[in-house]
Amino acid sequence: MTEGPLIVQSDKTLLLEVDHPDAPAARGAIAPFAELERAPEHVHTYRITPLALWNARAAGHDAEQVVDALVSFSRYAVPQPLLMDIVDTMGRFGRLQLVKSPVHGLTLVSLDRAVLEEVMRHKKIAPMLGARLDDDTVVVHPSERGHIKQLLLKIGWPAEDLAGYVDGEAHPIELAETDWELRDYQQMAADSFWAGGSGVVVLPCGAGKTMVGAAAMAKAGATTLILVTNTVAGRQWKRELIARTSLTEEEIGEYSGERKEIRPVTIATYQVMTRRSKGEYRNLELFDSRDWGLIIYDEVHLLPAPVFRMTADLQSRRRLGLTATLVREDGREGDVFSLIGPKRYDAPWKDIEAQGWIAPADCIEVRVTLTDEERLQYAVAEPEEKYKLCSTAHTKVNVVKSILARHEDAPTLIIGAYIDQLEELGAALDAPVIQGSTKNSEREILFEQFRRGEVSTLVVSKVANFSIDLPEASVAVQVSGTFGSRQEEAQRLGRLLRPKKDGGQAHFYSVVSRDTLDADYAAHRQRFLAEQGYAYRITDADDLLGPAIG
Repeated sequence: MTEGPLIVQSDKTLLLEVDHPDAPAARGAIAPFAELERAPEHVHTYRITPLALWNARAAGHDAEQVVDALVSFSRYAVPQPLLMDIVDTMGRFGRLQLVKSPVHGLTLVSLDRAVLEEVMRHKKIAPMLGARLDDDTVVVHPSERGHIKQLLLKIGWPAEDLAGYVDGEAHPIELAETDWELRDYQQMAADSFWAGGSGVVVLPCGAGKTMVGAAAMAKAGATTLILVTNTVAGRQWKRELIARTSLTEEEIGEYSGERKEIRPVTIATYQVMTRRSKGEYRNLELFDSRDWGLIIYDEVHLLPAPVFRMTADLQSRRRLGLTATLVREDGREGDVFSLIGPKRYDAPWKDIEAQGWIAPADCIEVRVTLTDEERLQYAVAEPEEKYKLCSTAHTKVNVVKSILARHEDAPTLIIGAYIDQLEELGAALDAPVIQGSTKNSEREILFEQFRRGEVSTLVVSKVANFSIDLPEASVAVQVSGTFGSRQEEAQRLGRLLRPKKDGGQAHFYSVVSRDTLDADYAAHRQRFLAEQGYAYRITDADDLLGPAIG
């Protein structure tokens, strides 16, 4: 008998031998309850966490299925304490249930009386509770549905929310019967979300998350509030919805810094939602402005804290989170789980690439040697200035020119975090610069010129990290980043992953100053993409002066 492809270790890590014939089946079996941590060439590392196990329980998997998957594919005997821990951890989910009572409204029902007694005495939970109806049931203040879920998760007793959803104000939305149809994985993602009522769909950049949102809207047939990262992204959503659904321009409103339109489908930016006026988040009233049937959170991994707080009050509305990665640098994945919902669907980047729906990518780290003067400046700089100094070194300018020469006329994005560096590059390359202060109208003109091939190179700040649809881009050169942000790295590569008309490969360069913090942060940023199976090649800047490539 063939030995299994999986090594299960007592520290809750799983090692998967990628080249084993049963590896694909094992990967599919463990994906619902284990988080991928590292994915280099031959052995992938997964970790079993309480949150991952509760995610699996919320999605309908039980401990017996998890144990069976581990035992079936493990090469060696699975450590018995680990199996016991899995059973116990998964058994904690759902011992408390939130249930809607026709007489008393929202109630917390216990399947384990001792657990109810414990949480009723918790100093932060007690104020959210009302009258005790019987030994196993206590009234919950309706406004606390989200907050109590957050707290119960934090103390290790995640509640199963069975209180249901309101339908909201009906509004007919149908997918347009044109020359397109939902891809299989998009249909599965929309179906998985709808079956659960609320939750998160994880798909690679360029895989059509907007289409999953449109499909969810068609299923809901109700007024919809869509929250996006910026105005340009919102207008892309609007264009896609008009093209792919029965919605007309008059039915879709924009709620941004420029316009305040509230319509059956309203697209609002996180920025305007979190803007303060006299210390108050006035625009959060938008959540209550209509009887919304569905709320969509685009790039849910970026959800700002004030929107989390308002989302806690929206638990009776269906909520769909869309993202390419659930990695949050602030560690608030638990809040996404408790307030938006569990992960309902997750497609690995390389699986979607293998189906031809996103472009293959070549990732290259280019290491630059600072000049003696730059090294000395870096050496004596204050700690808070060191990263900016090394990541914006002037030496990088000629390296960027060399990369562009290797991909002559290819649609290219130069991406960075520091405005003075981007302006220097814009001047050196005679390329337009798009940054935070660039007006939305000007951004849209430049993006459209780039799409049409009238502009071959754009220099962009982090405003282009998210939700910007530039399918023609085939080369990206990252010159600086937000310290060690893994999600930012993933989003930047994502700008290149739309399939190319010629079927060609995308090229993602990261220009890094060696022997500095720049190199340290680059290694951290690359972790998520390495987990997804992208291998970085490292080359010296001097080697870029070789022959051009297409």
